[in-house]
Amino acid sequence: MKFRKTAWIAAASLCAFGAAAHAGDLDQIKKDGVIRVAIAMGVPMFSYANAQMQPEGSDVSTAEMLAKDLGVKLELVPITNAARIPTIQTGKADIAVANLSITAERSKVIDFSVPYASLQIIVAAPKELKIKDYKDLKGVKIGVTRATVNDTDITKNAPDANIRRFEDDATLVTAAASRQVQAISSQWPNVAEVNKKLKNDPYETKFVQHEFMLGIAMPKQTPKLKAWLDEWVRKNLKNGNLNAAYKKYHGSDLSPSVLANGA
Repeated sequence: MKFRKTAWIAAASLCAFGAAAHAGDLDQIKKDGVIRVAIAMGVPMFSYANAQMQPEGSDVSTAEMLAKDLGVKLELVPITNAARIPTIQTGKADIAVANLSITAERSKVIDFSVPYASLQIIVAAPKELKIKDYKDLKGVKIGVTRATVNDTDITKNAPDANIRRFEDDATLVTAAASRQVQAISSQWPNVAEVNKKLKNDPYETKFVQHEFMLGIAMPKQTPKLKAWLDEWVRKNLKNGNLNAAYKKYHGSDLSPSVLANGA
């Protein structure tokens, strides 16, 4: 796996500096012999730095499998959550395997493959905090990761909440563990990371907000690339490879709603 150390160091400023590279369709990627895959680092279970400071997680495994099956080298482009769509729009990566939810708004500016995974977003907090629905978040200091569906959902449905935004999931976890917030809107792997640090006062799920389908993102007007990715996702859902990669890191199978795409 080819990994650009400079991109790793400069991940947070990826979209602010440098000229945009050209992102090609499938034929151009094959000609170049390399596919540049954006990965949103600092997301427990999906993509994070392991003990050797190398990228690991279900999204990383997915990118590795994809490049191998396409017959090209893999170049990971580490980014923040907020940089996922701009990275594709500016051509700094060919695709993004970055736990990116498929939404109508995002689909106006980028394309998605059929879902390869999903995530449930939840509101979680310590047991003593009584929360059953959005209305109970009034005045609650709640943490979200900036530019995620969690951010959008809480902003829309809990306008009276005291929303604190963090640049990535790792920072959100640290904020919750250090009591900078009273609750978080995130997914269970992040809650589990919080609970490792708060063993005597763990967070629990208060309510499930939504289940979101995750797609591989790519630029508009790349029809061959989209067709290949759709076929690849369906094939690897059917043969179990994507489920195995997900289960290795998340400890559970993919949602039936995702697996249905491989039927």
